[in-house]
Amino acid sequence: MEDVDPMNHETWQTEQFEALRPQLQSVAYRMLGSVGEAEDAVQEAWLRLSRSDEEAIANLGGWLTTVVARISLDMLRARRTRREDSSGGWLPEPIVADEEAADPEQEALLADSVGLALLVVLDTLSPAERLAYVLHDMFDVPFEEIAPIVNRTPTAARKLASRARRRVRGAAPAPDPYMARQRKVVDAFLAASRAGDFEALVEVLDPDVVFRLDLAPAGRREVHGAEDVANMVLARGARFAPHARPAVVNGMAGVIVDTPEGRHNVVGFHVVDGRIRSIDLISVSVR
Repeated sequence: MEDVDPMNHETWQTEQFEALRPQLQSVAYRMLGSVGEAEDAVQEAWLRLSRSDEEAIANLGGWLTTVVARISLDMLRARRTRREDSSGGWLPEPIVADEEAADPEQEALLADSVGLALLVVLDTLSPAERLAYVLHDMFDVPFEEIAPIVNRTPTAARKLASRARRRVRGAAPAPDPYMARQRKVVDAFLAASRAGDFEALVEVLDPDVVFRLDLAPAGRREVHGAEDVANMVLARGARFAPHARPAVVNGMAGVIVDTPEGRHNVVGFHVVDGRIRSIDLISVSVR
């Protein structure tokens, strides 16, 4: 058998991995809701690949997807253990770009992202349910391949995904698919906030709207119902509305608000049938 140049093999391996990186990153982000943790999971998969016998890997893409899923599952379980006794809550790390200054790397992430509302619902699932749903419903991985990852039979893995699917459909219905329509609703929300118009705010909000806030150092808070959300916005958020600038938040219309204290607040909107179904406000450092 002809010897293979180790340098050429290493280059080939790197090229194959980099070609698969976007999908692996997508799997990990949907599992973890954090760009940084997703990158860590993908990097760990690369290390495991470098220590593995590639000749025994029949399908590199499938093998790496399974490895990233296992790593993400372990990270989810560890995170849940750490958070059992903690106060407050947690919202996903948004993928955000200023509409006027989006760079190609961010645009690529945004194009393949999922909405914050969906990520919030995914975080309420058990780690096994989340993995089964993400791999099967989002990446078409067969239940026969999912089953050993979660130590279940294929039938049991199917039931995990089915339970997760029902939760997702009930709590995060499909958003308006057109960015221009989303932006029109968000602009109406901002205009009403700036004008202090309670009726106009209620009109643009779904009756069952939920406003989730994850602000340092106060932690997480949720406000439910159109009237309560409108009252909170007018009482606490109207002064920030003039500082809001358009942004793309996880592929949907949103805004970035620069506060007088020098923080950046990212606001994501989930628009369904012309009304805002949920709002997520998260303090972040915009990169």
